[in-house]
Amino acid sequence: MRATPRTRLLRLTLLEGTFVFRAGQAVMAGRAGSATRSAYSIASPPSLAARGTLELLVPADGAFGEAGLDPATVVGRALTIDGPLGNFGVPAAAESAPLLLVGGGTGIAPLRAVALDRLDRVDAPQVVLLYSARTAEEFAFGEEFAALDRQGRLRVHLTVTRDERTAEWPGRSGRVDDALLAAALPGRDAWCLVCGPAGFVGSVTATLEGLGVPGARIIVER
Repeated sequence: MRATPRTRLLRLTLLEGTFVFRAGQAVMAGRAGSATRSAYSIASPPSLAARGTLELLVPADGAFGEAGLDPATVVGRALTIDGPLGNFGVPAAAESAPLLLVGGGTGIAPLRAVALDRLDRVDAPQVVLLYSARTAEEFAFGEEFAALDRQGRLRVHLTVTRDERTAEWPGRSGRVDDALLAAALPGRDAWCLVCGPAGFVGSVTATLEGLGVPGARIIVER
């Protein structure tokens, strides 16, 4: 399924048993029968896996990692996944705290899983999403996030880094900076999860610390 011009959402049907993971984790995935695997963050919450489905956000041309899960060639075919892998996600100490999720580009994949997992809870503390993309059409899951924002379940801040404001994109333009992070931060007790390119993660982390967020409350994935 098309997510952006450069990415596709692969929806996998789990055929054997259950797959238990923590929102934010990843898998190694590849074609069945091949020893080649590549790492992909899981873009869906554990509750969806409990119903037999797993979602991965992958490049449209399959040009990521050795396995190269090209949507044009793997749809309808068997894949093998190994995992879960990684420690990214909401730590136990943050389960009752508000969350700020900061994503750049395809770094949105594990953050979507974290957001939807948190929103599965009836008594979920506040969740704020700050999402940066090169252009407006590069926002994956944009309609889904907009609907959650309208419902008051998820507060969403979007910014594009390569577009000027136009009739098609009346929203914010510019990189994630201290003013935007300060506006998005839901409180001094918030925990912050940051995922994206290394430079983006480093810049956001430094800015959050400059705003007074303790380093221990900033969880990153590059």
